[in-house]
Amino acid sequence: MGDVNKQTDVKKIVAVDEKKVELVIFSLLEDYYAFIGSDIKEILPVESISYVPGSPDFILGIINVRGDIESVFDIHKFLGLPDVKIVRNSRIAIADKDGVRSAILVDSVEDVINVPANSIKPPISTLDKFIQEFVLGETTYNKKNVTVFDIGKIFGKLTG
Repeated sequence: MGDVNKQTDVKKIVAVDEKKVELVIFSLLEDYYAFIGSDIKEILPVESISYVPGSPDFILGIINVRGDIESVFDIHKFLGLPDVKIVRNSRIAIADKDGVRSAILVDSVEDVINVPANSIKPPISTLDKFIQEFVLGETTYNKKNVTVFDIGKIFGKLTG
């Protein structure tokens, strides 16, 4: 009888809901990255971006989203990655965090997934020190490493 109770207790532990985190998985060059889903308000195809003279090189310009003007920044340039051309799969992620709202150009959006919060581990120590400043942690998606960015830290650097 004692063994039956142990099995029941194990099943109860497994059935406990784990805290989930929604991630928006996107690509830059050949690598996967992610933003926390609650920080991303919408994902749009790239349309007309109007250049703004005098803006920093990582600001591509502005877009009109249903009457709201949003700045668009190129995360490649911000992170010091090589430039890429805007292609059909390129997307703009509208992000909002700590009162700052902006659009972010990414190569493509791969997926929106829910992962257990404990599956996001501290970043690897070999990650570029500049990039590491903006990283919440790392996880995996389709057997590839995914670097999870903290959009609040990125926005802090942009506005600070």
